[in-house]
Amino acid sequence: MDTPGMISCDDELRHWPADEAQARAVQDRLRPHVRLDEAGPEPGFEGTVVGVDVAYDDERDVVAAAAVALDARTRAVVDRATAVGQVSFPYVPGLLAFREIPTVLKALGRLARTPDLVVCDGYGLAHPRRFGLASHLGVLTGLPTIGVAKNPFTFRYAPPGPERGAASPLLDGTEEVGRALRTQKGVKPVFVSVGHRTDLDRACAHTLHLAADYRLPETTRAADALCRRALADA
Repeated sequence: MDTPGMISCDDELRHWPADEAQARAVQDRLRPHVRLDEAGPEPGFEGTVVGVDVAYDDERDVVAAAAVALDARTRAVVDRATAVGQVSFPYVPGLLAFREIPTVLKALGRLARTPDLVVCDGYGLAHPRRFGLASHLGVLTGLPTIGVAKNPFTFRYAPPGPERGAASPLLDGTEEVGRALRTQKGVKPVFVSVGHRTDLDRACAHTLHLAADYRLPETTRAADALCRRALADA
């Protein structure tokens, strides 16, 4: 999977950090590569949008990753892939990407075509160090990425209006790091942030398009179900 501006994944994986200090140093080194000057693909574009998610078996230190490709217009599943690996990094809040990315990259590499957009079940810029899973994965692959999380991590927000499509800023002090977005009327919002090579308006528009019937995007729902099945079969 070679895309313009990507970092060498092989080099990064060969020097994967083993502790918290090394992981923070990697975040500091890669963060400047996040591209915030591109809008990303338009909602409903012709191509594929891929959801990624992981499931863990803590007793065996096993992680299963799934990548599910949907037609970006119809939301029909057009491809899927899984990978199973050993967890090689401890649980540290803010550094979860280091537990997930090696196996996620394997799953992405098994898809038949390169994704046009990747949706992560997690954070991009809405991260204390401005480098969540969506940003990290985007920099490594060079792909446009967004993060759609189930909770706001440590950031504050005013509840958006009750109607589908209502949104409010997700704030760190006065800085908008993402948006709380109501994807279904009267249902708790999701928390959308830019990962890499997208802007926040389009990230929210993609999330609404993908969450036509449920709170979470179909990309996340499909990837969650598939990684759980892969873990059960591992």
